[in-house]
Amino acid sequence: MDPRANTLNRRLRSMGGRIMRRYHLLPGGMPDGLGDDADLQDEALYGDVIVYFADTMDSLYQMRGWYGPLKALHEAVGVTVVCMDSRVAATLRDEMDMPVVTVALDATLDGLIARSATKLILYVNYNPMNTAPLRSRSVVHVSLLHGDSDKGVSVSNQVKAYDFSFVAGQAAIDRFTAYTGLFDADSRCLPVGRPALDTDRFEDTAALEADRAAADGRHTVLYAPTWEGGQASVAYSSLVTHAPVLVRSLQAAGLRVIYRPHPLTGVRLPEYGAADAEVRELLAHGGHLVSSGRSLQRDFAAADLLICDVSAVANDWLAGGRPMVITSVAHPGAQDAGTELLRRVPRLRSQDSPTAGSLALREIEQDPTREDRDRLREYYLGDTTPGASLERFLTACRDLMALRDRQWERIRRAEQPGGAGAEAR
Repeated sequence: MDPRANTLNRRLRSMGGRIMRRYHLLPGGMPDGLGDDADLQDEALYGDVIVYFADTMDSLYQMRGWYGPLKALHEAVGVTVVCMDSRVAATLRDEMDMPVVTVALDATLDGLIARSATKLILYVNYNPMNTAPLRSRSVVHVSLLHGDSDKGVSVSNQVKAYDFSFVAGQAAIDRFTAYTGLFDADSRCLPVGRPALDTDRFEDTAALEADRAAADGRHTVLYAPTWEGGQASVAYSSLVTHAPVLVRSLQAAGLRVIYRPHPLTGVRLPEYGAADAEVRELLAHGGHLVSSGRSLQRDFAAADLLICDVSAVANDWLAGGRPMVITSVAHPGAQDAGTELLRRVPRLRSQDSPTAGSLALREIEQDPTREDRDRLREYYLGDTTPGASLERFLTACRDLMALRDRQWERIRRAEQPGGAGAEAR
């Protein structure tokens, strides 16, 4: 092909990409890359910590679950959030009181880290684009993820890309040991509990009274299914297989239902969107509620029983001490990373959905698995005394920053002329 034609094609592709980003015509899940790069060429980032979030608006819920702990960390050592999507950055600036920048180019990110005092980079997911900051040797890289659960993603081999993983408790360490080969979970997993359970405690008395009044004397069941998953191995959702029959059974038993759909429901498979619409229609009357714009902790506070899928919602619910039912995965290809919780609490198979109402009443009124759950609480979450988990999170961050200082000084000495590295050569 004529070289001039090649040049023209490259220019047209580049121009087309800019137009698609500017007018938000990119496929869902792809960051727009409208970065602040031009304004960041000589800048340094604020604070000792970066939170790196390469995702789009669809996955923003993963960040929102960490707002409270990150605010406390920002007040202690300074945090800057680095995004790849300008829409996400704008939303985070509205919702978080800390610096947020958008970086499109790897070279810009490399320069920022080199000029900054960054010691720690935190990641709330395993996005493949996390590899951009992972190149940096001058910081400690920590996987937070966005919840502790028996989902397969909780034991993903991707954890090995990070220096350390903050986990909720011993259950997570045992899960990694059982399911992730060639990974030393005892040394690379640091249990910090679930610090958001400290920062996001729901104590709005007026709102709690309003929820009790809406229940009108009935017991309340929180139904919180997960989404359909990115592939068959993580297809844990009960929305298509259980939900409509399950909800009708709860209603027939005289129970009030709060339905909390997952933010990604229906983004991949339309039948999940259809099932979601059917559940919403079932709950449109009778004092039931579709939770929208409410915090998870408010829904927890309003409910006497949780019905959920294999997900982090189940593990966080443990802290409150109330009964729960976890659905059995119906998709033949789904694989969980089951630990004690899945063996100790009642499970609801899709074919048993018509009995969900009677099961819920029995669990609320008799709570036969209470002692088992009480024993599991510390195993999954550690010390749940108010404030204990947040303090462990902050201490772990400080400890790793101190470790980084020691290691980075050793590396710098080794790279100096005449240092240990030169002698080894």
